[in-house]
Amino acid sequence: MNMITFQDGKNFDLVGLLSLFQQSSWAGDRTLEDTQDMVKHTNVFITAWDGGQLVGCGRVLTDYVYRASIWDVIVDKPYQGQDIGTGIINTILSHSTLQRVDLFWLCTRDNQAFYETLGFSAKEQIGMVWDRTRQKPSSH
Repeated sequence: MNMITFQDGKNFDLVGLLSLFQQSSWAGDRTLEDTQDMVKHTNVFITAWDGGQLVGCGRVLTDYVYRASIWDVIVDKPYQGQDIGTGIINTILSHSTLQRVDLFWLCTRDNQAFYETLGFSAKEQIGMVWDRTRQKPSSH
């Protein structure tokens, strides 16, 4: 196996990203067009590579000062258990443009014990969610 490398950037073939998403329960129905828009509007996008093969990713939405939220952390199933997820998270947390950020939110229902080993806490439950698929905005 090649050495895993981590890259910061959005210039890669999104078909590989879609195949990663298809392995998940939460992103399997994403389209190429929507994924292109998502990547375009993501502030920091970290990918993990085995040679030319995309094997993991994670992305950040942020104001670069106070808050950042981490989304879509996924590692290709055959590569899980090789510290790639740890590498993605550590690359995000040490990213040069995110050094002023006070609080990072990690949005996940999966693998919480893993993220706790990296210093994340599930005790800080202060978020709420509004789901467009379940309700419509009220008009004022």
